[in-house]
Amino acid sequence: MIELINVILFDFFKNLGNFMPNFFGGLLILIVGLLIGGIVKRLIVTLVTFSKIDLLFHRTKLIKKEEVNIWTEVLSEILKWMLIIVFLVPALEVWGLSRATTVVNQILFYLPNVVVAVVIAFVGILASNLTADLVRHSVKTMGSTASNSLAVFTRGTIVFFTVLVVLNQLGVAQDLIRILFTGIVVMLSLAGGLAFGLGGRELAKEILEELKNKLK
Repeated sequence: MIELINVILFDFFKNLGNFMPNFFGGLLILIVGLLIGGIVKRLIVTLVTFSKIDLLFHRTKLIKKEEVNIWTEVLSEILKWMLIIVFLVPALEVWGLSRATTVVNQILFYLPNVVVAVVIAFVGILASNLTADLVRHSVKTMGSTASNSLAVFTRGTIVFFTVLVVLNQLGVAQDLIRILFTGIVVMLSLAGGLAFGLGGRELAKEILEELKNKLK
């Protein structure tokens, strides 16, 4: 019994001793990834602050300075973890965790979609604010209530379609989003056709009568 216990302990410490170099090697790779990821994140935030992009957007009144800083923080955090995962893959290989490497690779390949989705969402918000301001000033003669209502409707519409594009980029319910988008386009087409057909019927009649008289 004692000999069996000695053999088990010997094998355990032998395997542990053989694994320790790999453990510290993988840990060193992961620490380097954490450091580089933190440096890149800090670099991105510093560049945005130094270039005063947040102030530029704030002056255009398209988006607040605090919101720009939030978007910058989100994007830099995603890029930071992308770099960390890049270093995590070889660390797992050193540790002999091949199955975990497969899962981590899938996450790594998915993260660029998240980056693109964040950029699309940011551009969509800027576009919604810009379009809303243009609509508000364009129909200002209709009154403040009407212009504000149209501006809010315009902003909401653009934000809605931006959300659909973001979800499609993230791969969330893509078939459902395509069906919904197609349905909205068909609805708008039918509504426009009916509005033009009913509202422009008299105008079309006058144009046809004028053409008829000219032909005579």
